[in-house]
Amino acid sequence: MAEHSWDERFADVNYAYGTQPNNYLRAQASRLRPGMTALSIADGEGRNGVWLAAQGLEVLSVDSSAVGLAKAQSLASVQGVSLSTIQADLLEWRWPPGSFDVIASIYMHFKPEVRPRMHQAIINSLRPGGLVILEAFNQRQPGRGSGSPVYDRDMLQADFADELRVLELTVGMVHLEEGAFHRGAAEVVRFLGQKPE
Repeated sequence: MAEHSWDERFADVNYAYGTQPNNYLRAQASRLRPGMTALSIADGEGRNGVWLAAQGLEVLSVDSSAVGLAKAQSLASVQGVSLSTIQADLLEWRWPPGSFDVIASIYMHFKPEVRPRMHQAIINSLRPGGLVILEAFNQRQPGRGSGSPVYDRDMLQADFADELRVLELTVGMVHLEEGAFHRGAAEVVRFLGQKPE
């Protein structure tokens, strides 16, 4: 989806994907500590970045949509937390090396020709001991056919396992209740990895 299309999707007063965090991200709460630094990529209207900030983390949300990031700041204000934002194309953004204790990639589907490079950028931006928390649609998800990037176990194993310790890598069905655009049964892949100390 082009940047202007994301602006259009986020222009509605309602939050396209809701204001609550992704359930897989929320399930990692016990691994998080106040004062950690976190990066939430393709954070849209901020539901995941704001939740991370509410756990006491210092959060940077990056997204291509200025409209989405403005709503993220509004959500942060309502919830009484601080959130830093950068409007950028992740393909062109200068990822800061060794800067984050947590990187959340929730439904960010990079196209196959750039996916390995972008996942390497994630690895490089982690501090030693840092975590990647990723959820994405897999190839069995209805509507994610030809032309729509999807992920599977083998892709994520190939992209991450040489440099991260794989804590979890699963494929299965979940029930999404994430606003108007993520609702109902979904086939997903979930990955949790940690950079060695």
